[in-house]
Amino acid sequence: MQIPADSVADYISKIPEERQEVFKKLFDTINDNLPKGFQQGTSYGMVGWAVPLETYPAGYHCTSGSPLPFMSLASQKNFIALYHMGIYADPELLDWFVAEYPKYSTRKLDMGKSCIRFKKMEDILFELIAEVSKKMTVEDWINLYETQFKKQKESVSKKK
Repeated sequence: MQIPADSVADYISKIPEERQEVFKKLFDTINDNLPKGFQQGTSYGMVGWAVPLETYPAGYHCTSGSPLPFMSLASQKNFIALYHMGIYADPELLDWFVAEYPKYSTRKLDMGKSCIRFKKMEDILFELIAEVSKKMTVEDWINLYETQFKKQKESVSKKK
């Protein structure tokens, strides 16, 4: 479920009223803890943070001329989703997150490759999200992205 919006405030105003306060708190938690250099905005029907083109002119290889996405938040039909590309691309960060999760919650972790789903608003782990938000700088993300992207290109070239 994508929500077309021109700004973060516009996005939040369009999600169900009962989620707005929690969503805003989650947004603020991430925004207040991300290392300097990420730029907030809206894209792909979500709110999120990306590496601006001024910092990384090559941008996102999937969408020419667009900033390199890093983290996003989306209000889906049955849950709030947090997408963290660092967790997706860095096995050590994924392992850290999975190991830390039980220290904050007795509920089962509901997670995909880069998506952490929160079906109940009271289950959002703000302290853990703050910690994972601090773990990767803009420079770390660019280096990891370039390493992963080069591996992917080399793999495709070898198959040809």
